[in-house]
Amino acid sequence: QAQLVESGGGLVQAGGSLRLSCAASGRTFSTYAMGWFRQAPGKEREFVAGISRSGLSTDYADAVKGRFTISRNNANNTVYLQMNSLNPEETAVYYCAARLDSFSSRSTNDYPYWGQGTQVTVSS
Repeated sequence: QAQLVESGGGLVQAGGSLRLSCAASGRTFSTYAMGWFRQAPGKEREFVAGISRSGLSTDYADAVKGRFTISRNNANNTVYLQMNSLNPEETAVYYCAARLDSFSSRSTNDYPYWGQGTQVTVSS
């Protein structure tokens, strides 16, 4: 079972950047594909980015493609989300999630393990 802890959220101006981290413990990290999701107030949780357990395959929501980068370091059990050119509409709680599979998924239902989330606020 994976335990996930996100960090790196905060307040940033529109156009700015943040780097989120998600530290995992428990079962061997390299057995999990990982995903980042976000949930804004009053909205459903949505997929942002995913990465395969090897790190060789990534997937991005259209809204973030070209601005966000997901990566992982299996040696230190951490997945990252580099977010550039942020806009106020991306204010949300950002969650990392893990699934015991080779590849990530865009569905929240496919991830049994979740972190507690980290708040990202983008001011205009």
